[in-house]
Amino acid sequence: MEQSMPESGHKTTRGHIPESAPVATAARRTGLLVTLVLGGLTALPPLSMDMYLPALPEVTSALGAPAATVQLTLTACLAGMALGQLVVGPMSDKWGRRRPLLIGMTVYVLATAVCALAPSVELLAGFRLLQGLAGAAGIVIARAVVRDLYDGVEMARFFSTLMLISGAAPIVAPLIGGQILRITDWRGVFHVLTVIGVLLTVVVWRFLHETLPPERRHEGGVGQALRTMRGLLADRTFTGYVLTGGFAFAALFAYISASPFVIQEIYGASPQTFSLLFGLNSVGLVIVGQINGKLLVGRVSLDKALGWGIATLLLAALALTLMTGGAFGEVGLAPVAAGLFVLMSAMGLTLPNTNAQALLRTPHAAGSASALLGTSSFLIGAVASPLVGIAGEHTAVPMAVVQLGCAALALACFLGLCRPWRAAEPPVDTP
Repeated sequence: MEQSMPESGHKTTRGHIPESAPVATAARRTGLLVTLVLGGLTALPPLSMDMYLPALPEVTSALGAPAATVQLTLTACLAGMALGQLVVGPMSDKWGRRRPLLIGMTVYVLATAVCALAPSVELLAGFRLLQGLAGAAGIVIARAVVRDLYDGVEMARFFSTLMLISGAAPIVAPLIGGQILRITDWRGVFHVLTVIGVLLTVVVWRFLHETLPPERRHEGGVGQALRTMRGLLADRTFTGYVLTGGFAFAALFAYISASPFVIQEIYGASPQTFSLLFGLNSVGLVIVGQINGKLLVGRVSLDKALGWGIATLLLAALALTLMTGGAFGEVGLAPVAAGLFVLMSAMGLTLPNTNAQALLRTPHAAGSASALLGTSSFLIGAVASPLVGIAGEHTAVPMAVVQLGCAALALACFLGLCRPWRAAEPPVDTP
């Protein structure tokens, strides 16, 4: 059951990659510092969203806007990150990774600073969109750099290592946000994010060197980029992994956007209690991600580990739907929090393995492939976000139903398009 990899000169088993798979020479020169830089770039999206979560009820009151409208500030940031990746990914394939990344980080800092001054929810949503567009550079280029440096089982393990670093962001971000709200208002959250953006930009400029040599870059403009993406999407298996990861991420984002209201408004928890619960759920994600990278990768197929993750996600979402719908009578915060913990933990198996499986098929266009992976996740998540508040602020049923639907769609895409029980077809070779 072999799968050929174009332009890489080796073969790899679908989801069960031999330890002897060659690793890029540059990967041997990367150390802890580069790992931390890439981890910081992948941590930027959860920092941008999760530090802001405890302040959502306060923003609703301060700007005199309904909860559904304030949730659109999350959707705007998410949509910006989705659309920005479609631009930055192909740019990085053409001009290298470093220049587009530094430009994006600079714009991110400026947009975040303006968010702190926004006088209305409309202006806040607009600059959150710009913040997302610019912040997309860090997400897409970090994945592309990993693909430049690593291959095979080493790449799958490195994604799990990145999850350890970026997974710490959801743990500390709401805690930081909750503490910021003790000493200042919601605008202080954006002041802190601005400082973090400046520091990360300086670190990238100083320590992250170019990983895509000129001979591997693509020529051409927008038309070439569109042809490359069309070639990638023509690969049924690649598209299957993209959609599987996208729907799984949407279930995660339904939790992110709804949990401040569910835990604080419905169950009466304080912002600090919400932050602690959110951090605990993120610990589960990190632990399972490390189990995936340290124990499962190289011992079981990536598809099998991915299947376990999707099945766990589906069962957790079903349990949450039954609990919030009253099937077990009136339930308190503890059972719902347990269901959310299992759902979050399942992401430690689902997200790194979908990324690894998709990028294993695209050594020839890592930037564009990374853009499609990220864009699908963020766009599907942006659609899911408003749905969780469709029935108002006093019921958790929409959140659970959206999570269940997304988990079912992820399973359908995995089985219907990836077909893990069959031998993989060779990837479509794009320009």
